[in-house]
Amino acid sequence: MQIPTEPPLSLNGWTYRLRPAGASPARLLVMLHGWTGDENSMWFFAHNMPAPYTVLLPRALHAAPDGGYSWRRVVPGTWGFPALEDLRPAAEALIGFLDDWSAFSGVDASVCDVAGFSQGAALAYSLAVLFPARVARVAALAGFLPTGSEVRLGALKGKQVFISHGQADELVPVEQARTAGRLLAEAGSEVQYCEMDGGHKVGKECLKGMASFFQNR
Repeated sequence: MQIPTEPPLSLNGWTYRLRPAGASPARLLVMLHGWTGDENSMWFFAHNMPAPYTVLLPRALHAAPDGGYSWRRVVPGTWGFPALEDLRPAAEALIGFLDDWSAFSGVDASVCDVAGFSQGAALAYSLAVLFPARVARVAALAGFLPTGSEVRLGALKGKQVFISHGQADELVPVEQARTAGRLLAEAGSEVQYCEMDGGHKVGKECLKGMASFFQNR
């Protein structure tokens, strides 16, 4: 069966984009957009990933009030960084989607690498601590470690984690990334940390660093 690649793609209520692997043996990388993003938001990053990756870019299930989508259910009057339990439903739903997509496509999704931006980075961390057997590597871009995950970081012992953050990030203070890096290292993760000038984005050097992180296995 030839897997469709032209957007929009959909399966069991999920909308997603797909960049097929360009080399063998293929591996799976799931890229998670941030608050108010969609399946197109991480497409630029997908093009910079090593050829052996099939890159899957799902759209979050909850519509955000001002457009785009959210990985947690939007509750009027609430704001701030979602905690682990806020993101647990998305993590569980995403694991179910990966299983369905794997059965549909024939691509092995039993273990994958995950990269996320901002709220998507928090979900990437959540996936790793809630389902450590399903996640090999994590890249957190301009993100934060969800409250409540600290006591579970032992599940990431020995796993490789890449963190990128801007020193002048106006939405997620850089101290969030520094704290996450320290806690993960203390828990036994192999942390690669890239800090740059600039705000809520990923700079060229950190983008190169992420590509190298996923290239080297």
